[in-house]
Amino acid sequence: MNEVIKAEKLCKTYNKTPAADNISLSVKRGTVFGLLGANGAGKSTTIECILGTKTSDSGTISILGMNPQTSRKQLFQKVGVQFQDAAYQDNITVSELCEVTASLYQDSADPDKLLQKFGISGKAKSQIKDLSGGERQRLFIILALIPNPEVVFLDELTTGLDARARRQVWNILSSLKEHGLTIFLTSHFMDEIENLCDCICILKKGNIIFYGTVAEAVASSPYEHFEDAYLWYTDEEELIDENF
Repeated sequence: MNEVIKAEKLCKTYNKTPAADNISLSVKRGTVFGLLGANGAGKSTTIECILGTKTSDSGTISILGMNPQTSRKQLFQKVGVQFQDAAYQDNITVSELCEVTASLYQDSADPDKLLQKFGISGKAKSQIKDLSGGERQRLFIILALIPNPEVVFLDELTTGLDARARRQVWNILSSLKEHGLTIFLTSHFMDEIENLCDCICILKKGNIIFYGTVAEAVASSPYEHFEDAYLWYTDEEELIDENF
């Protein structure tokens, strides 16, 4: 099956305000898909509906050919998720958290190898509360990869990382993609989107305003650089100008 994630006419409304308005998207196996938009554009709602953690008002959704609402147990073993606001007990150690997470899955990856790959193996005995922001962020990505997933959802994956660590994470994810992992991510770093994403979808007020490749987004805008094009699509540049 080449199509790993599919949403058709997904709608979700809060207090008569659409957070996701007729969203249709498709993600192929072994690709990186970027969901973009300003804060409040509908990214989180769209992802939560796709994952089945929220129920859409209408539309159809499938992950790996399964309905995320009715096949939660099966998908739990095949899907990894990392959220930016993930919270864990401060007093648990890195290795303990990894071991507990691994125990939940039938075919988990080796946590020690992942810790080494992401450069925080030296923090295995450290408590979560003692990690820096960047170390915590790398740990959250590791936890999403422990299930040995076929598809992983990553929310602002390199927030808090320095330039070298960000590049390291990009290289690791590119390698995982080459081995068939499908990655669905959000990011406010346009260089990250340019380096990683095969396809992007830009949301504005719950609506899709662009769907295609980064190159196509630039070509369809008045600009030569993707960051400028993105600001043009979302009108964020106008909002910045109005504040000065």
